[in-house]
Amino acid sequence: MKLGDLISVLDHPKVQGSLDCEVTGLACDSRAIGPGLLFVAIQGLQQDGHQFIGQAIAKGATAVLVEDRWPLKGIDEIPQRQPCIIRVKDSRRALSALASQFYGHPSHRLGMIGVTGTNGKTTSTYLIKRVLEAAGKKVGLLGTVGYHVGQEVLRASHTTPESLDLQRLLAQMVQAGMEYSVMEVSSHALALDRVADCAFDVAVFTNLSQDHLDFHADMEEYFRAKLKLFSTLGAGNPKSLPRMAVVNGDDPRVSEVIASIRTPYWTYGFMKEADLSAENVHLDFEGTRFLAVTPEGKFEVQSELVGSYNISNILAAIGVALSQGIPIELIQKGIHETPQVPGRFEKIQEGQEFVVIVDYAHTDEALRQLLLAVRELVRVAAHPGGHILTVFGCGGDRDRGKRPKMGQVAAQLSDFVILTSDNPRTEDPISIIREIETGIKQSVASSLRSSGYLVIPDRTEAIEKAIGLGHPGDIVVIAGKGHEDYQIIGGRKLPFDDREMARKALRGLKAKGES
Repeated sequence: MKLGDLISVLDHPKVQGSLDCEVTGLACDSRAIGPGLLFVAIQGLQQDGHQFIGQAIAKGATAVLVEDRWPLKGIDEIPQRQPCIIRVKDSRRALSALASQFYGHPSHRLGMIGVTGTNGKTTSTYLIKRVLEAAGKKVGLLGTVGYHVGQEVLRASHTTPESLDLQRLLAQMVQAGMEYSVMEVSSHALALDRVADCAFDVAVFTNLSQDHLDFHADMEEYFRAKLKLFSTLGAGNPKSLPRMAVVNGDDPRVSEVIASIRTPYWTYGFMKEADLSAENVHLDFEGTRFLAVTPEGKFEVQSELVGSYNISNILAAIGVALSQGIPIELIQKGIHETPQVPGRFEKIQEGQEFVVIVDYAHTDEALRQLLLAVRELVRVAAHPGGHILTVFGCGGDRDRGKRPKMGQVAAQLSDFVILTSDNPRTEDPISIIREIETGIKQSVASSLRSSGYLVIPDRTEAIEKAIGLGHPGDIVVIAGKGHEDYQIIGGRKLPFDDREMARKALRGLKAKGES
């Protein structure tokens, strides 16, 4: 593609050099640069790409795009031929537009469904994908657990990829014959314009609770980032697919979300006024059954997913499917056939007489909903007097404010807690645990529920201890990492999977009992 054609989508760029050159690709990482590429210098979370302009030129970049604020010192000293220099106000916003242009605007050729919110995004996207597939649609998926493109599943680098990677993946979906793309849309992606040039047709709001305040200045900024998905829904979208926002009516800020919407919308949840709600709910450790009340009538729903909070996720998926004209019987089929989502209320079974659950819950509200669901299920279990033993920690170099809150929730809703490491990253694991511990102590001091806790920093030992304490009818909850198959300690990313560690501990317990 000619450079002039590529940058035609930019708003008043300042150009120094010839636009009559061929661009064979884009790069925002100087390590990936090579001859024929346009290097886009963006401000990253750790480093500023403008610092690598000289390196990109030395590697043969055909053109370089920079922000107006950046002085191009040192470029004239590089002996190679000079590339075309393009200046813009915001290089991140430009990268999104350029990537969409370069890959032929793939979101204009896909039904685009975006799901945002603090919790429930992954499960909701899995449900939506399976329901659309039950209707014979070919569906790609981008989210925390992985990127599904055709028959290929790629490891996810981010919940929502950088705009350049995102547009490339969408183009691959188009090439593979996909009709829809279902995407988890993170607040980072919205704030950093990663999805600015995605033409969404349907947007889902799951909920809002504290998270990512290491990135966002406060909860208001975090919320405003989420709202961008709804305030821009349908804008500049050339497709003829139905537009719809599907919003959790139980969330305290639902009215503000609705106020930002310029398309038709439905609410879902447990409130009677919701457009989509549930009646005659039956929950147990084998799954969920209820009567869905929708704008298209009432119908029975049966799912393998466990926990009352999954009713909300299922209702959201029903709303999306109905908005796209999917028949009720195919919606029922898709929900019934949706398997256990990796690391989301995932039951680990090795023949033991108690329940072991691994879940991704890593915020105080997610942990609250998880443990409330477990408590509700305990009441209908074969051993209604079972105890809840919770193992969890908090990630390092992330929002510190939620640590004591998670400790308080765990103490309130568990019978016994084991504090351990999550992904400590560059922080001291013990320091993280001590911050969580303040919340537990506050709960104990307030006479809230908690029969005790242990501190076991080694996560393997913590899981083994919890499982060793399990008795018939108990529920061991291992929270925080879910599907993750690694642990980040210092600068090292080490193999670690809660599910495998739990299986190993259960097998060891079984072998010990048989000896």
